Amino acid sequence: MELTLEAVSHAYGDVTVLSDITLGIPEGQIVCIVGPSGCGKSTLLRFLGGLERPDTGQVLQSGPVPEGCLNPLTYVFQDFALLPWRDVAGNISLVLEDHGIRGARAEAIIADVLARTKLSDFHKALPKQLSGGMKQRVAIARALAVNPAVMLLDEPLSALDAQTRELLMDDLVTLWERAPFTAVYVTHNLSEAVRLGHRIVVLSRRPGTIREVVTIDTPLGERRAGDPALEAHQARLWHLMRQEAEAADKELGHV
Repeated sequence: MELTLEAVSHAYGDVTVLSDITLGIPEGQIVCIVGPSGCGKSTLLRFLGGLERPDTGQVLQSGPVPEGCLNPLTYVFQDFALLPWRDVAGNISLVLEDHGIRGARAEAIIADVLARTKLSDFHKALPKQLSGGMKQRVAIARALAVNPAVMLLDEPLSALDAQTRELLMDDLVTLWERAPFTAVYVTHNLSEAVRLGHRIVVLSRRPGTIREVVTIDTPLGERRAGDPALEAHQARLWHLMRQEAEAADKELGHV
């Protein structure tokens, strides 16, 4: 399934946060969205996920969903959103219960996503017994359990330390290589964007408009820290964002 934003604009009261956004999300690609604070990145993600509707413009869905898809669109949040009284398997089973899936079928799905996210040995652990990185793996496993057409990730690694972030980026790349999925990935971190994004959308300061879309052709599995080509892309992104970020900080400081 593909998503398309057509001429999307939106305001909260007197504050216009997005202006005339037209963007396609191709099937089988990870599209990263970067930009200064307050430029409307998370708002854009909510429109794509159907949690809100823009004032003007439209969000279109086209093409078939994967076989066995339970939720065409599913979120992975920064704060994990795990139920503390449920163990790992129980947190994953929650999204299956919503679709009436229980028993052996649910157990098979849970076992599969636990194996894919390296969590098989932790299926009975409670969230309080897990590190931040492990909690986010549970959140990703829960998203995978519904076999979504598009994953919407809102700064999923920003609460983690640098080492854990690197490990989870490796995990996401491995997951994509095994079964390519479509994703929209919002981040402030440019190294995450060049590591994970097939395309990187650079938004201007508020009201957010598309400054540029940067395409990275290097296969995900071949991207490594220190790669000159990736560093050049990251420098390009920072060049596009720096003045916008400085201006945004000044504007937000006077709100």
